[in-house]
Amino acid sequence: MVSFNSSSESLDTLAYDIAHRNLGGILFFRSNLASPTQIKQQNASFQNMANTPLLLATDQEGGIVARLDENNGYKQTRTAYELGTEINREDSTRAQAHLMAGWMKQAGFNFNLAPVVDVNVNPDSPAIGGLDRSFSSDEYSVFTHAAWTIDEYQKQNIATALKHFPGHGSAAGDSHHNFTDITNTWEERELAPFKFLIEGGYEDAILTAHVFKEDWDSVYPVSLSEYAISTILRDSLGFKGVVITDELFMKAISDNYGFDEAIIKAVNSDSDILLFNKNLHQDKSITHHIIKLIVQKIGEGVIDEATIDASYNRIIELKQRRVITHTESFASHSELPSGLDIGNYPNPFNPSTEITLTLDNSTDVYISIVNSIGQTVKEIAHQRLSAGFHQFTFDGTDLASGMYMVVVKTPTSGRIHKMMLIK
Repeated sequence: MVSFNSSSESLDTLAYDIAHRNLGGILFFRSNLASPTQIKQQNASFQNMANTPLLLATDQEGGIVARLDENNGYKQTRTAYELGTEINREDSTRAQAHLMAGWMKQAGFNFNLAPVVDVNVNPDSPAIGGLDRSFSSDEYSVFTHAAWTIDEYQKQNIATALKHFPGHGSAAGDSHHNFTDITNTWEERELAPFKFLIEGGYEDAILTAHVFKEDWDSVYPVSLSEYAISTILRDSLGFKGVVITDELFMKAISDNYGFDEAIIKAVNSDSDILLFNKNLHQDKSITHHIIKLIVQKIGEGVIDEATIDASYNRIIELKQRRVITHTESFASHSELPSGLDIGNYPNPFNPSTEITLTLDNSTDVYISIVNSIGQTVKEIAHQRLSAGFHQFTFDGTDLASGMYMVVVKTPTSGRIHKMMLIK
């Protein structure tokens, strides 16, 4: 899974890798994401190039790590810490996950590299606690908020990836920038959220951390360690899903291990997806280089071909179970519909609910609530709205229980959405 930049060389290489090298997935950063319409068109275009559906992934945790936000047509979201510690309510956590999953589905994404299940052992940890990326310092609370989040994504067929195994929350360093040793800070309870979720049947994906734990492996970090991935995560914890490395150009890896060495170790650790923040290395396709390297090492007996087959099967099973590519909605990337989507959460509701509206283009919009016999009971909006996502609160305190319709009209289209008020 690679990312890309806007240069013609990077885009041409990416297109060739998708069409001719069966690239498995694409990682998107904020620099790749300009607006809802651009994102949808871009994702549809990439899927249309692929013979096997792509995993289209981004990091949509909420808060500071949210690639879809107020800067590209969406909304600002709460951090995991706000949801899990300051608010600590199921309905709030589910509501935000439902909203962000809807954004991703509408945009054509099918894989969220979230939620973070690191326990907030060290509130000053620069990569986790210092950025409010952990739900809580309590491992059971982390588990429950993560479970609610995952459920909302799975309802919309968005695959998720727990991160960062085996727990990055105690680390005094940041693996983005330097070698990160957790040998003396890590606590056994940091495994609990992973353990509980796996025992509950979780099989999507787990993303491994570039953290060094000497008692597990005296040479390699967890992300490259056969003992950590194969023995602990797969054999001891019983995880059967996809294992994805953290980004392999992070300094914890690139400053301490060779490029080919890291690839070989990651593959032999029983990881399935190799994650890169670009698609060119030394002006050559990373995908092409990895294919050649793995074929060579299979021939030399360094990598067992059965290891590749097992990873391939796990990835295909994830794609078959979770991935909806939405390319069926687009005859081609040049024929994208200009329209709207409407929803609400919670549904059923009592007494209030959040109505969400997605617009592909800026337009005049009229929104009303109509009862079961066609009477308008409330006007929600009558104004010009920009492209992107909009949210309105509807309070049904003064209304009777029953079915109500959200009616949305624009000069070129309309939509009706049903919702149920139960008192």
